Amino acid sequence: MQLYMIRRNSAWADTAELEKTAAISGKIGDEEMSDKVRWIRSYVVNEADGRLGTCCIYEAVDGDAIREHARRVGMPGDDFLPIAATVVVRPDPKAS
Repeated sequence: MQLYMIRRNSAWADTAELEKTAAISGKIGDEEMSDKVRWIRSYVVNEADGRLGTCCIYEAVDGDAIREHARRVGMPGDDFLPIAATVVVRPDPKAS
């Protein structure tokens, strides 16, 4: 599988909406598409318009699997790039 970064701009109105979508995404990925996509992590960002967006890291067999997963979940899934390399300067900080 290849690593991908997916950008979902202004996709959610609030945290509750994002959490609902995340639950559906996890279920579909784990139960219906586990041989094609694997959600690794997401960074939630505050967009300029007041909505929430994400930068997500996924493993997938190809771009079609990313698009199919997003379609089944009902979220954007066309803005993605394959990851060429990972440079970790420091691990993600833990929430305090």
